[in-house]
Amino acid sequence: MSLSNQALADAVLGPPGPAQRRAIAKTITLLESTRADHRARADELLNGLLPHSGKSLRLGISGVPGVGKSTFIEALGLFLINQGHRVAVLAVDPSSSVSGGSILGDKTRMEQLSADERAYIRPSPSGGTLGGVAEKTRESLLVCEAAGYDIVIVETVGVGQSETAVANMTDMFILLQLPNAGDDLQAIKKGVMELADLVVINKADLDAHAATRARAQITSALRLFGQHGDPHHAAHDQALWQPQVLQLSALKSQGLPEFWAAVSRYRELQTANGRFAARRHNQDQAWMWERIDAGLKQRFRQHPAVQAALPLLSQQVRAGEVAASVAARRLLELFH
Repeated sequence: MSLSNQALADAVLGPPGPAQRRAIAKTITLLESTRADHRARADELLNGLLPHSGKSLRLGISGVPGVGKSTFIEALGLFLINQGHRVAVLAVDPSSSVSGGSILGDKTRMEQLSADERAYIRPSPSGGTLGGVAEKTRESLLVCEAAGYDIVIVETVGVGQSETAVANMTDMFILLQLPNAGDDLQAIKKGVMELADLVVINKADLDAHAATRARAQITSALRLFGQHGDPHHAAHDQALWQPQVLQLSALKSQGLPEFWAAVSRYRELQTANGRFAARRHNQDQAWMWERIDAGLKQRFRQHPAVQAALPLLSQQVRAGEVAASVAARRLLELFH
């Protein structure tokens, strides 16, 4: 490892404090850079930190805007650091279509947590990547783990395919719902519900009856969906985790001990039945192929012959003169 990279890695792996936080920020900035020299440095750095990663619990949190994700994450983060944990929050914001920067600043919404030395919050623009999850979120997650954060929370914008992307990089996927969501289960996307390992009805203090009703309806909906598409075994196998529904109020910090007890039970059960490790291995494989797909697409677009032929072929496809599949094959032949 080069001298400057070694110093940065040593600082990331060093004792908690301002120097470590600066090193984490610098490393993640390197990872997010698109410059070729930065990418080469970042790759070397990431490989050096990799043996020190993997020891945290990775929680994915999603929910519609207005459900109180930031309030929940701050309340949970403060609860966890008081229990002796170190918490990293990777918040993925919607990118501004004009500047490409973050529209929402999560640090401004988690003032208490971001001020605590035992927490690290990193908002990053989603950069238009599929799933609304920053392309480099997985790499940032590994850096935080190497730095000794034993709980890493990935927060998604909660729109489009972001839930799938977050579920595919975390150990447990938590879906936040509002108390009145149970009134109309049509409003809840079946695909998102099937991903959820735990559903949390936040703001339960606003309407206790609605929250209780929502809990009952969502619980029965989860039973219908079955254990992640395996209805035959899920209901009978005690070694498998059954998705649960909890009520809490993040604003009043009510229900957090019960929430954490459920998360701990999930971790124990999934570790014992081998699904915890299997999920991570599958995610690493999927991540590799995802990066291969993205890299190939980028090289394809940058290929001189493709760039030269693309405008005319695009125009012909739009005009109905050439079939889209034929145009694609011609461009792929030029790329080869």
